[in-house]
Amino acid sequence: MYIAVFIQPFPWSFYTASVFIGIAAAVLWTAQGNCLTINSDEHTIGRNSGIFWALLQFSLFFGNLYIYFAWQGKTQISESDRRTVFIALTVISLVGTVLFFLIRKPDSENVLGEDESSDDQDLDINESPQNNMTKAVDAFKKSLKLCVTKEMLLLSITTAYTGLELTFFSGVYGTCIGAINKFGTEEKSLIGLSGIFIGIGEILGGSLFGLLSKNNRFGRNPVVLLGILVHFIAFYLIFLNLPGDAPIAPVEGTDSSAYIKPSKEIAIFCSFLLGLGDSCFNTQLLSILGFLYSEDSAPAFAVFKFVQSICAAVAFFYSNYLLLHWQLLVMVIFGFFGTVSFFTVEWDAAAIVARGSDYRSI
Repeated sequence: MYIAVFIQPFPWSFYTASVFIGIAAAVLWTAQGNCLTINSDEHTIGRNSGIFWALLQFSLFFGNLYIYFAWQGKTQISESDRRTVFIALTVISLVGTVLFFLIRKPDSENVLGEDESSDDQDLDINESPQNNMTKAVDAFKKSLKLCVTKEMLLLSITTAYTGLELTFFSGVYGTCIGAINKFGTEEKSLIGLSGIFIGIGEILGGSLFGLLSKNNRFGRNPVVLLGILVHFIAFYLIFLNLPGDAPIAPVEGTDSSAYIKPSKEIAIFCSFLLGLGDSCFNTQLLSILGFLYSEDSAPAFAVFKFVQSICAAVAFFYSNYLLLHWQLLVMVIFGFFGTVSFFTVEWDAAAIVARGSDYRSI
């Protein structure tokens, strides 16, 4: 519905659909995280998280690739061009929605304990709507209780960072590139090219970490460390390459310079680094949440998406007022503490596993 609104947009329909897409996204992400967890075990959750993330980010690559070539050289986007894109996206979304019904259900023995009888399974199949409502309320209560546990509080710092940098690479950075007048006539098409390289970084990271997770003897920390180092390099290059007033520049753009002459090559390289670093954090967060809370993952993923969405909204708000270097500083601070907090949870979890305790009871 949200995508279809853009075929013939009106202010009232746009804002109404935005509310609905926010509600639907929360439900969808929680369901996807739960589906990923119940169809994985402790040996495959890392691989499946990486594959899931890589497939998800293919949309960034192909969508921006089409826009880059179809709209190259255009200074004005016609109504026909806009409708063509959003009609195609609406059809693709409908196909994707139908495919959700084809997702396989896990084997009953993977969902229920070995001591549970077939009578219990029959009861589960014939649950009433009232029982389903009770389960939903119980899940909400579990999410509230989960919010104040040590592990979730620590992981919330990491999740908050992913929300901030999600806003930056998906909304702010492209706007900054498009506002640089010194990039010449290519400034607008560079936005699409930036999205393509963000997608390449995301796909490469998700695929690489998915394939290597099976043979990874060192846990998730090295991947997260790689992610924060890649992001810090990207932030430093962006700080040198783009002027501070780029996020708040007027429609006419900005002629300001940073510490070096604005370089299109560096800008696109930073796009790749932003995508690669983001995949490092998100694949490992999905993996550790599915691993820690495999018995009841829905509340954990609900908290994850709640914190990430709140921080993304906050970042969108301050992005209209803060200069670029202040936005980068906020992400550096949250990125540092988010990495340390992730390390702490991973070390504690690894210690419990080493002692032979039930990892999922954390």
